[in-house]
This record gives sequence, C-alpha cells and structure tokens, in this order.
Amino acid sequence: MSEDTEIERAGFVERAIVRHQAGVATPAIDHVAEEIPVALVFNGISHVVMMATPRDLEAFAYGFALTEGVVASADAIFDCEVFLRADSAEVALRIAQEDFVRLKDRRRQLTGRTGCGVCGIDSIDMLDLLPAVLPPSLIRVDLPTALARASAGLREHQTLMRETGGVHAAAWCTPDGDIVHVFEDVGRHNGLDKLIGHLALHGIDMRRGFVFLSSRGSYELARKAARMQIPLLATISAPSSLAIAIATQAGMKLAGFCRQDAYVDYTPGVTL
Repeated sequence: MSEDTEIERAGFVERAIVRHQAGVATPAIDHVAEEIPVALVFNGISHVVMMATPRDLEAFAYGFALTEGVVASADAIFDCEVFLRADSAEVALRIAQEDFVRLKDRRRQLTGRTGCGVCGIDSIDMLDLLPAVLPPSLIRVDLPTALARASAGLREHQTLMRETGGVHAAAWCTPDGDIVHVFEDVGRHNGLDKLIGHLALHGIDMRRGFVFLSSRGSYELARKAARMQIPLLATISAPSSLAIAIATQAGMKLAGFCRQDAYVDYTPGVTL
C-alpha cells in the first residue's frame, strides 16, 4: 500500500447538485458511486485496467485472477499489494511462474469498462466460451424457497446502493437462500470478482452455495461462475443467450427474473 493514501474508501463521493421537481429547483449534496481505473499487475507487468469502485480491491484482484483463469488456484497467488491513489489504484500480485508464463503467452492487454467488453482480444478463440462440465452438485436447493429468500434479503445488504442508487451487488447464499456475504461495485462483473475473491481468500467451498446478482445475466458472469464450479447463478434481470449456452454446457443452474414470488429457470435440464 502506498504510504500517502488509505487502503479503503467509502465507495462514494459527495457532489453538489440541483434537484428539479414540479418546477422547483433545490440545491443539495448527493452521494455518487465512485469509479476509478484500477490496474492489475502480475509479476511486475500490467495486464488489465478495469473501471471499478475502490473498495475490496484485494478481493477484486484475487477474484479476477481466478475467474479469468490467470491462476489455476488461489494458492498460486503469493502476494497482493494495493496502492490506492486519489484518482486511480494499482493492485500488484505475485503469482506462480507457470501461471505467469501462461499469462504472457495469451498476449492479452485488456481495457475494462463499466459496460463489459472484450477489448484487446484479437481472436474469437481467445474468448474461452466452452467451460468444463461441473462435477455432481454437493447441494440440494428448493429453488422457489431459496430464491424468494435471497430476493427478499438482498436489499438490506446493499449499503452502497442505498447511498448512491448506482451500483450492482453480488451475494453469496446458503442452499436455503440465506445471504452470507455481499460485495458491491459499479460493474456487475467486478462485484462478482470481489465476492469470489473473498470466498477464495477465506477458503469457502464455492460448490456449497450459490450466487445471487442484482443485474442481468451476462456471458461473463456465467463463465466466471462456471469456472469456479458454482452450481447455481441467479439474477434479478434476464440472462443473455450466450449466458444460457455457457450454463447449459457447464451443467450449471441459471435462474433469472428472480423475485420473492417468481423466477425463470433457463436450464431446466440441470438438477440440483
């Protein structure tokens, strides 16, 4: 960590605004979700710059390294140091040499954006859209009950959302739908990476719960969850066709439009 900055920030900043309603203008101070460039550096070489909320950056870096296949396991990350500055951040990781050699061979230089993209990938084959099939599920989930409970409980855990109205949440849930951990970020994929990084750092078996997201189900989210062998991915909004295809290929349950009284099962052939 750099000596002149703190390692963690609130995740929002104050901005002077003017609210307009029914023809009346009212000056006020608003809390706005913070978004800064975060460089992820592996063994001294910058690999990617992501736009993210400057909270939980160690977990974010661990999660990104795992969900993007930079390292094969959390044990391959030997050190992680966060340098947080006023308008940017850098997270330096030291990883196993074999993983670093593989990373260099991929020749990927990405520029992440809040709206997910695949910038810097110069070949369709590099997208890695064919996940391995998940092992048999270790959990049993009563989907209507578990998803209703997760849907009902998420809002109380969204502290940054209450302050700003502008971030996504990724929640780790028990098979019964009880929410255990929640991470928030301006990017839905960043929130998931932070959650997965936290689970990995604390040795939590990702095969024994499920992820609930306050977003649509994009292919990146499905691919990240499948890589970590998460048996169920549930989202508040709709998934994309590619997310459904990835979940089906992996044998991962994918649910969308999750509410307290309804959900849509997009992989009816997958059982838990």
